[in-house]
Amino acid sequence: MEDDILIQISNRIKERRREKNITVQELAIRANVSKGLISQIENSRTIPSLIVLIDIIKALEIDLNVFFKDIQADNKRSPLIIRKQSEYEHFEKEHAEGFHYQRIFTRSIKNSTVDIVILELEPDASRPQVETEAFEYKYILSGKVKYHFGKDSYTLNTGDSMLFDGRLPHTPENIGKETARMLVVYFFEEQL
Repeated sequence: MEDDILIQISNRIKERRREKNITVQELAIRANVSKGLISQIENSRTIPSLIVLIDIIKALEIDLNVFFKDIQADNKRSPLIIRKQSEYEHFEKEHAEGFHYQRIFTRSIKNSTVDIVILELEPDASRPQVETEAFEYKYILSGKVKYHFGKDSYTLNTGDSMLFDGRLPHTPENIGKETARMLVVYFFEEQL
């Protein structure tokens, strides 16, 4: 099972449980499994067996077809994904005070090299659109940036992020009055 599918299933179990106001303990009792197992599944730390997964879905009183609707592998997704800060998903990895996790993106990119950089973009910076042989992840640390892809453009503010296939012609434009700062992660696929 691919990591992104596991995370989609884990998130859906947690969402449905919360929508129905069921505690982790209650769901564990209904599905005849341990509370720890439910917690591990919801936090994408373990893959349940098919029988256990079906028991959990039945315990949530959800039709299997409805539960699995729209869960798909990464190959059917758009080459450009934008997440606004308000869309980041909060989650717990363990019971600990003061730890605040937010899942921004999870994508399985096999056989890749990762390059992580900070890009500072001055207000008057400019360049033509370029292409890179990498998937690119951009997180806006500060400022306001307009990203151009061909004739399309998308505005990102502090805290927003995006993931795209760098083979799409692209360039950023600082549309603020101060230097914009971005965390940039390049995922270069190894050529086999």
